[in-house]
Amino acid sequence: MSGPRRAEVLAALSLAIDIGLGQPMEHMLRSALIATRLADRLGLDDTQRGTAFYANLVAWIGCHADSHELSRLFGDDIAFRADSYQVNWQGLPFLRLLATHVGQGEGPLDRGLKAAAFFVNAKGRLSDLIHSHCASASRLADRLGLGDPVRDALVFTFERYDGSGLPSGRAGDDIPIEMRVVHLAEVAEVFLRQDGTDAAVSMAKARSGSHFDPTVVEAFESTDLQGLLDDDVWTAALRQAPDSDRTLNEQELDDLLIAIGDFADLKCPFTIGHSRGVAELAAEAARGCGLSESDIRLVRRAALVHDLGRMGVPNTLWEKPGPLSEAEWERVRLHPYLTGRILRRVPGLEQVATIAAAHHERLDGSGYPLGAAGAALAPLSRLLGAADTYHALTEVRPHRGPHSPDKAAEILRCQARESRLDAQAVEAVLRAAGHPVRQRRAFPAGLTGREVEVLRLVAAGRSNRDIACCPSARRPSATTWSTSTPRSASPTAPVPASSRWNTASPAPSRPSSRRRWGERPMRPAPGTGEARSRRKPAGGAAPRRSSFGYRKEPSP
Repeated sequence: MSGPRRAEVLAALSLAIDIGLGQPMEHMLRSALIATRLADRLGLDDTQRGTAFYANLVAWIGCHADSHELSRLFGDDIAFRADSYQVNWQGLPFLRLLATHVGQGEGPLDRGLKAAAFFVNAKGRLSDLIHSHCASASRLADRLGLGDPVRDALVFTFERYDGSGLPSGRAGDDIPIEMRVVHLAEVAEVFLRQDGTDAAVSMAKARSGSHFDPTVVEAFESTDLQGLLDDDVWTAALRQAPDSDRTLNEQELDDLLIAIGDFADLKCPFTIGHSRGVAELAAEAARGCGLSESDIRLVRRAALVHDLGRMGVPNTLWEKPGPLSEAEWERVRLHPYLTGRILRRVPGLEQVATIAAAHHERLDGSGYPLGAAGAALAPLSRLLGAADTYHALTEVRPHRGPHSPDKAAEILRCQARESRLDAQAVEAVLRAAGHPVRQRRAFPAGLTGREVEVLRLVAAGRSNRDIACCPSARRPSATTWSTSTPRSASPTAPVPASSRWNTASPAPSRPSSRRRWGERPMRPAPGTGEARSRRKPAGGAAPRRSSFGYRKEPSP
């Protein structure tokens, strides 16, 4: 069976770039369509046209490499990038943009000091950021197999026709014609989408000779832009790709997903290498469970790209050392949903998308974004959730230092006892990470722990009502990993043919406010039930917390 087309996978990557720019998905795809129409209008050859298409599609691929530095200067890195489209990067409007964002989110004194320090050497600071962007973009273009013309063109992403751009101040015809086309097409898409053709043409004419090549602007004025807002942009753009029919073999797809995972990890300094590490851990755990090679490959691929949706959340939240507000937490909870939405656009990656999007779901329904529970979580989703949790616990985060491997193992096992993570998935991950495995005696006739507990209660003469109310009988059961045909399957999470599990009925799919393991607590809104529950009880004893951060009732 043939794999996904390369153009489709790169188009999906462009959707992740879009949300990191504060633009709706398909911004880059639509601007790539504009670029190809401009290239035709200017009479560029096929090679130049193809270079313009892909250079436009991934022009901002390096932007996330400087998200950390950008957020330290301007606060919300995504909001800053979105606002930057509205001004020509020169003169008073550009200075006003910088002044509006510099030090955002800090107190008046700190913001004033940061603004003063920034404007003393504003050009130098911006030049450093842009140099980092261009270097990262070139390296990633190489790894994506886009070729020398695209890689070389991306160096000119922030240059301007009048020579006032960065990092090298190249001007006029020294800038490749493909990038002069991209400069106009990418900005024009924003104005076309927001305010129509006349606004896009007016913007291009206003920036002619400064930002844009006047020849390209003249061609843009006579370019047909009809249908760009109404057509199926995904399909129309893929038809224009120079290699639209090229499909990927297994190794090529793996290499491309590794590069995309590394791209996602550039978002924060402390996540570099995270996706690769989770992928290797999840794959080894799946291998230890005796799963098929196809399932091992599937969970590894899902792990490589599971955090692609992080691009849509600003670094001010990822790097916040204190508790998140309710609104902030809601934005963070969106990132697995964004991952799934991006990957599902690629035919052939549907299962990868389903598994990747569920890496923060939990057996008891306390996960996110859907609050899926029990049978709604397929075995590979459970494995990925355990692997991601373990690996994240051993990494540094802004609100804590890294946990030791033993501490991380203790947390995972405690979470399994609380029926958040699948117990057998946890043990498989810990075995893959080199921890001693706790062997559990198998029950006869393939019975699960829950079924055995119910039988014990029946034998003890308990009524059906008592059994239903017993927590040990109600909690979701662990997965039974084998190579037999699955007993049940969820329509929302396809079950690999090599796996089987028994589980309780799923809880309603709903978001939960319960605290997640290894994550910061959400600051309760004033007057809410959770805020009230944290008050000192009437008996005088303060609520006691476990070593893992759970709030517990006062000791007797």
